[in-house]
Amino acid sequence: MFQPLLCVVDFHHARGPEIEHWFGAGDSDPTAENDWHLIPYMALPDGAHQSEEEFSYFSLVHKGREGADVEPTSVFGISCVHHIDSAELVHRPPEVTRSAVQKAVVAITDKPQSFSVLRERLSAVTRAWFAQKDFRDCEILARFQESLLQDGAIADDERDQYFGLSLREVVHTFKWQTLVLLKALLLQPKMLFFGSHCERICQVQFALLSLIPGLVRSLRDCADPQMDRYAETLKRPDSVRTSDRASLLAYMGIPLQVFGKGSLFGPYTPLQQLEILADLGTKSYVVGSTNSLLLQQKDRYCDVLVNLDEDVVNILSPTFRTALHLSTADRRWIDFLTQAVNDTWDDSDPSRSKTHGYAGSEEFIRLQFEEYLLAMLSASKYHAYLEANKEADPKARLADVEGDPSHEFSPAYLDAWRETENYRLWNRTTDSHLFDVVEPRHPCAGGLTIDDVQRRLATQVAELHLDERFNQTKEVVHKRLADGKVHVTTAFNKVWADIEVMREAQRRRADDARASSSSAAAPTENGARDKTQHHSGAPILSKVDLNQAQASVAAAGQKAGAYLSSWGNWANEKRKTAWKSTSASEEAARGGHPAVGAFGKEDFAPRIIRLTDKAKNAKAAEEEKARSSGAE
Repeated sequence: MFQPLLCVVDFHHARGPEIEHWFGAGDSDPTAENDWHLIPYMALPDGAHQSEEEFSYFSLVHKGREGADVEPTSVFGISCVHHIDSAELVHRPPEVTRSAVQKAVVAITDKPQSFSVLRERLSAVTRAWFAQKDFRDCEILARFQESLLQDGAIADDERDQYFGLSLREVVHTFKWQTLVLLKALLLQPKMLFFGSHCERICQVQFALLSLIPGLVRSLRDCADPQMDRYAETLKRPDSVRTSDRASLLAYMGIPLQVFGKGSLFGPYTPLQQLEILADLGTKSYVVGSTNSLLLQQKDRYCDVLVNLDEDVVNILSPTFRTALHLSTADRRWIDFLTQAVNDTWDDSDPSRSKTHGYAGSEEFIRLQFEEYLLAMLSASKYHAYLEANKEADPKARLADVEGDPSHEFSPAYLDAWRETENYRLWNRTTDSHLFDVVEPRHPCAGGLTIDDVQRRLATQVAELHLDERFNQTKEVVHKRLADGKVHVTTAFNKVWADIEVMREAQRRRADDARASSSSAAAPTENGARDKTQHHSGAPILSKVDLNQAQASVAAAGQKAGAYLSSWGNWANEKRKTAWKSTSASEEAARGGHPAVGAFGKEDFAPRIIRLTDKAKNAKAAEEEKARSSGAE
């Protein structure tokens, strides 16, 4: 029985990644005994320094000690990578010359189904070890390895474990291509999972393998294409208890062994293992990589490429592309399953149904795929029975089954599957009448209906994310309308402001014209006073219409000339009247000065006066008239 091991991998600035310590190995060296020289490269994946915490999953061949009766088997490692600023270390070794120290704590076990629990514990231990800031103290790692020994003695249940990435997330991400991936896995092609996040690459692969019941627990030969111990020891069951799920699955030949002779499973495969992938003895594999060199040479290294950075499945081989075309019943079945997941999807917790019900749950998905596989295996056996008994009595056929139900699973796919090693092993170790135990009928049998078309159109529309795009477009339109409204309002306000400015300018020009007209006819002394006021701070108009001012001055001059002419005639008449009525007594009272002296001709010499003196002259004439009347 394999004993869990623990080791520490350090990235040395000169020598590169290397193993520093082993825990649980005693005096032996597991690296030399099992040829585990690639562990440092598997434990420190490419790009791990870009994340605060990164995990890597990989497979190893455990050869056992010399002289011990231990057969080679596959074991699995999981590493937790952390880094710390070298300036924070309590003890900084002389060989630490870089600004950061990067290390990985690696746990090796023969039970990959326990990775979900082991990952959480490994993460906590690694964080605590780094928090000490002194890598000389490894007591916490030694105690952790001892706890792994105690856990190994506890029998776990038979349920498939959760690998950190739920099947709900896989179905939600890949939709109908999830079934394509499962059927491709059974064809044993060269499958490459590529992405920039190492842990997600590994989790997707384990989640895919878990769709085949019991396969994760039957990976003893997956680490080396030369191992085939499972096929050599597998026997045909001679009885079945349909009430016992494990007995039923074993009788139906499940798990289908896709990793046997010539096959390899490497959740994370470094570039140092490329020679194994290119070896002629390696017929098929499922591997993961974060290095873009494999992506650049995809035509050489893979038949099926799963790009997890883009969540796209590319079938590069024309043969596999034809075989993996889903039938109408297949597409109907996976659409139903995808819809069940999407209807219960919760962004805050993708692993759980938002209704907390059975439909769309993790267990629901697993049982749906289990039912599909059992139906396909039964239909395949029934197809072989029909081919072998073409001339037999039709009554020997199943009464409730019409025709050949295997056609619902795509004849091209079943023909390709019959050429694989896992089919030959399954067909050799299972009963020929499995259809008597499980009904050979596709879960969604039937031809294409209008409901299928509507459902497929709805799925394709959902994949386009039109609602999200329309929402974004709606927001953009609203924003543009709001901006346009502001611009239009600003433009109208500016137009009205310009109109008010023009009106104000016209009003000022009119006021200037009236002021200029008044100024042209005013007396010079007021002009002098205005001039003084002007110099003392009176407002100065910035613009004067000279043509209009000149016209106003000319009009004012004509009015002033007409007024002076009429006033002079009136004064002449008054002077004549006053001359005749002047008495001698008045003359004596004035002291010999003639009264008419105030109206002498010399007083009316031609001169320009201001219109504002009109009132003053009129008042003087009235006073003179009053005196003349009094004298008479």
